[in-house]
Amino acid sequence: MLLLVGCVAGAGLMVLSGCQSTTGRMVTVHESAYRDVDQTCEALKEAIEAQGFHCKGILNLNQAMAKHGVHLDRQVRVVQFGRAEYAQRMLADTPEVSALMPCAFGVYEGDDGKVHVSGMNRALMAEMFGGTVAEVMRKRVARDEAAIFKALEHDAPQ
Repeated sequence: MLLLVGCVAGAGLMVLSGCQSTTGRMVTVHESAYRDVDQTCEALKEAIEAQGFHCKGILNLNQAMAKHGVHLDRQVRVVQFGRAEYAQRMLADTPEVSALMPCAFGVYEGDDGKVHVSGMNRALMAEMFGGTVAEVMRKRVARDEAAIFKALEHDAPQ
């Protein structure tokens, strides 16, 4: 009986550890060189558009949630973007991925007082889908995303 309890407890810890590990891999986080959420969003928008994407909008979650009586303790934005040619290729083969569109970055104040940009780990997601989705996300979107972050590093005020 004690062995059974130990096995169940061990399996539970492995599952919990795997979930936390997967979450850490599913979302990437980059520190912004900008010290303001709105400055970071504007710089991000410019970098997104420089890579040929369309910035679909910047959602101010503080304002959106305040309309429903909810107050956030930190500034949080969502920057939505997409590229029609990439979306068309993926949707032609796998329309289910429409649930993941448009792409988005989260921009928020961290507990450390710095501004951070988070996003889905598109390269990891590509592996999960395979096929055309993997090709577009791994070869194109992940490459373009790296260039977006590189531009933010170089354009940031010193």
